[in-house]
Formats: sequence, structure tokens, C-alpha cells
Amino acid sequence: MTPSLPIGCVIAVLGAESTGKTELAHALAQRLNDRGIATTLVGEYLREWCDREGRTPRPDEQAAIGDEQTRRIDDAASRSVVVTDTTAVMTAVYSDMLFDDASLFASALAAQRRCAITLLTALDLPWVADGLQRDGPHVREPVDTRVRAALAGANLPYTVVHGRGAERIANAWNAINSVAERAGDEGRDGRNVRGGSSEARGRPTASTWTWPCEKCSDPACEHRLFTDLLAERAAPLPTPVSTSIPKAR
Repeated sequence: MTPSLPIGCVIAVLGAESTGKTELAHALAQRLNDRGIATTLVGEYLREWCDREGRTPRPDEQAAIGDEQTRRIDDAASRSVVVTDTTAVMTAVYSDMLFDDASLFASALAAQRRCAITLLTALDLPWVADGLQRDGPHVREPVDTRVRAALAGANLPYTVVHGRGAERIANAWNAINSVAERAGDEGRDGRNVRGGSSEARGRPTASTWTWPCEKCSDPACEHRLFTDLLAERAAPLPTPVSTSIPKAR
């Protein structure tokens, strides 16, 4: 099945290091082009920056890197469908985690809202060293947690892509088709999925997303469980009614 994706549709591939983002982004862009959908692959600007400078960026250089990633995505989206190997959200996550600077999230998440489809690569691939950009397998889970929290906190939908090799690509392809099909259904119903001009009808957006789960048949379970967990963590502790110390479970 080939999805119906209009010019300007951005498919963002996010994830922790060594989770197959680049390979998946290349494969999806190639398949879309092979199916007759003019698609531009936007690579990770951070990789280009590190190769050029021979080092990782300082805290004061993070914002410009995220902004350039966004600029390249927007430029490509003006003339084609886009598959992007990461977005400024990843820059914001690392800036927060490494430098205790959360100031980049606002602009990064605003830009992420322009992405019709967000794929998050799961942590089910082995970690592989890759020059300056890889910190080690121990950072993958904290990064993954921060990415999920940032997207959920901004009410931005995403789907987690599991599997290896062809299975991973197939799962991502199915997610793209799911969003495109629902967007098409809303367009045929006469609803404007962007809430703007009629030219936007049928375009996949956050409002058309389903939350596929790789573990069961309930399409809302992963999102619901994760957002419930966030709410539980944010809830105030109950006022104790007794001074006795409860037994350990």
C-alpha cells in the first residue's frame, strides 16, 4: 500500500543514539521515491557539524544547530514530502540532559508541530560506537524517556517503531499508511484536518493520528499508559492519616 502524502508532509524520525534513525530515514525516503512520491531526505545537521568541527558542540552552540535542522526541514517541505533524520527536539533533549538547559524545548516543540508524522525508534537494537556523537549505551534510556516526556507534555503524537531490518521498516511503513489513511477519511468527510484552507484537506496531522501499540490490539494503550504514568508522577503525595510506618512490600 502506498500512502497519499501531499507536498509539505514531514515524517520525522526521532530516537536515542544507535537506534537506527538514519538507516530507517534513508529506507523510508527511498521507498517513497520508488513509489512515485517526490521525497527529500533531510540528514542530521549535528553529524555534519561534528564532522566539520572535529568536536561536539558547546552549550552556547546548541540553539544554532537546532535552528539549522529546522530551517532545512522547512526548506525541503516547501517543495516535496520530507523524511527527516531527527529534528530540533533531539537537540533540545541533549541540551537539557548534558547542560541542564531546557530553553530550547519551546522552539523545538513548536517546529515539531509542523511534522505530520513522528516515528520514535525503539531501544531494541544493539548499541554501536560511531565517532563523536555516541556517548554509550547507558544514555539511551534516559534520552528515550526525555523524548517521550517532551512529546507527551506538548500533546504531540508519535508511534514507536520496533523490530530489526526489514521488520522495522515495515512497521514504520504501516504507521505512515495508518496516518495517511485516516487523514484521507477525514478529508472525504469534508473536515479540514489542518483547520485552515481547503488545500490542507487530507493531509496527515496530529489530529488524525492513531496510537498503534506493538504489544496488543488496543491502539490507545501505549499513549494512555504513558500519559497516566506522567500524571501519576506529577500528582501530589496524599496527606498521611497515620504516623505509623507502613511495612515494606
